[in-house]
Amino acid sequence: MKLGLGSYAFRWSIGIKDRVPAHPMTAFDVLQAASEYGLGVVQYADNMPLDRLSEAEHHRLYEQAQQKGIALELGTQSFHAEEIERYLAIGQRLHARIMRVALDADDAKMPVSDLVDQMRPLLDTARKAGIRIAIENHFNFPSPRMVEVLEVANDDTLGVCLDVANSICAGEWPEETVQLLAPYTINFHLKDYVIIPDEHGVGFTIQGVPLGQGRAPIAWILDQLSHCDPDMSVLLEHWLPYDMAASERQWLDQTVAEAKKVLGGR
Repeated sequence: MKLGLGSYAFRWSIGIKDRVPAHPMTAFDVLQAASEYGLGVVQYADNMPLDRLSEAEHHRLYEQAQQKGIALELGTQSFHAEEIERYLAIGQRLHARIMRVALDADDAKMPVSDLVDQMRPLLDTARKAGIRIAIENHFNFPSPRMVEVLEVANDDTLGVCLDVANSICAGEWPEETVQLLAPYTINFHLKDYVIIPDEHGVGFTIQGVPLGQGRAPIAWILDQLSHCDPDMSVLLEHWLPYDMAASERQWLDQTVAEAKKVLGGR
């Protein structure tokens, strides 16, 4: 597997919604960070929208990635035709082979047959561009529904971007999510988490931690993905709370070191 960075590894350094730093990281900064960590892939997700860059900047980003020996992937949110087509054009400039899409709450309400009908022409365009579309299991889109979408679509251009922990929000433990989605996985987001009981016994909090310090059954998950393409990307992310934003690079240092140890030993 090819180890890389997802742009959500720099959630607070890039900025999101109303939490934007004075000098946000750029796509070129993320590429440089991946190079410094000795990683081979960068995936730019919807927190770093590449459609805000010019065509010339897309070409320059690809050229710099080539010089550093880094493959580029991109991502967006929801299967809106205009956006998908726009991002497929960007993907071709970046020579990307994967475009990750996180389906949103509106997609979750749509009948599966209608959603697949909406996808089909976009899958045709992606196939011609040499790009596979990886749907990420997300907070509002349960894994059984994803499986239904994939089986109705029955198209090798479409697969899963498997996230270790996202589907906890959809009422699934990671073992359930992985068992359902591993057969369709073509892209992998790796993070870790802990469950912290409230000090007064009023429920609990699920919170991110650096890789290897939490409850994610990493070795077991990798076993379930042993059938996947050996060149499949493993993108590192984390759920760092905002009040710890100053520790973002420190968390990533620990996460990268652990990921290299775990994957290097397999």
